[in-house]
Amino acid sequence: MDYTLIELQIDHAVATLTLNRPDKRNAFSDQMRTEFIHALESITADKAIKALVLTGAGKGFCAGGDISGMQKRMNAPAGDVGFNGWHRQQRVHYTQSLLHTCPKPVIAAVNGAASGLGADTALACDFIIASEWASFTWSYIHRGIIPDGGGMYFLPRRVGLSKAKQLIFSGRKVDVDEALALGIVDRKTSADALLAQAQAWALELSQVSSTALALTKTILNQSFEMSSHDVFAQGSQAQGICYTSAEHRASVEAFLAKTAG
Repeated sequence: MDYTLIELQIDHAVATLTLNRPDKRNAFSDQMRTEFIHALESITADKAIKALVLTGAGKGFCAGGDISGMQKRMNAPAGDVGFNGWHRQQRVHYTQSLLHTCPKPVIAAVNGAASGLGADTALACDFIIASEWASFTWSYIHRGIIPDGGGMYFLPRRVGLSKAKQLIFSGRKVDVDEALALGIVDRKTSADALLAQAQAWALELSQVSSTALALTKTILNQSFEMSSHDVFAQGSQAQGICYTSAEHRASVEAFLAKTAG
C-alpha cells in the first residue's frame, strides 16, 4: 500500500510510524485508519522489525477522530446511525487492539496534544515518552460520548480507578508534568530530542530475545484479569517455548562457554 496519511521508516530493526496529517493535528480519518491498520499488520508480521515508535507530524500527536467523520455520522439517515456507529467501532477497536497486542515493544513519542482517541492511542502503546509541549485530554464527555479507544481500560491501569474517573468525567487537559507525576507518561524530554530518544529506547529494547519479550508482553497484558494460577499456567507454556528458541540456546551456550573458560 502507498501511504499518504502516515509515514513508515525502518532503521536498525526499529520502525518509526508517523501520523502525517499535520494540518488536521493528525486526526484519524477513515483513510488514515486504513493505512494505519495496514502498517501495524505489516510491522507485526515482519520478524526483522524488533520495536516500534509511534509519533505525530507537526505540532500535535493526534487530535482524535476527524471532524468530517462526525459530520458524516450526524447526516446519516436515522435508521443507519446505530449500525454505522457499530461498524466504525469495530474498526477503531481492531486498530487499538493491533497496537496494544503488537508482539514487540511499542513506544509513543508524544510531541504535542493527544486528545480523545489520540490520548487512547498513546495509552495503547507499552511506553510513553513526551516532550514539554505534550498534553493529554480525554475529551469525549464534551461531545456526549464515552472513551472508545481503550481509555476506560488503559487509563485506570496507569493512574488508578478514581483518578481515571476524574480525568474522564471532567475531560480536562493534563499537561506533561502532571502526566509524568500521575504515571501517564514514563519519560519527559525536550521536543528536539524526543524522536531520537524514543528511537534509542526502542533500539535498546530490540536487543533482547524477541520470543521471550513477545510471550511476556502477551501474559502481562492479561495479568490484571487473570488469577495467579492462570499466570503460572500461561507462563509455564511460554517458558517451554522459550526453552526451544534460538535466542535461549545461543545465550546459554555463550554463558556455559564463558563459565568453562
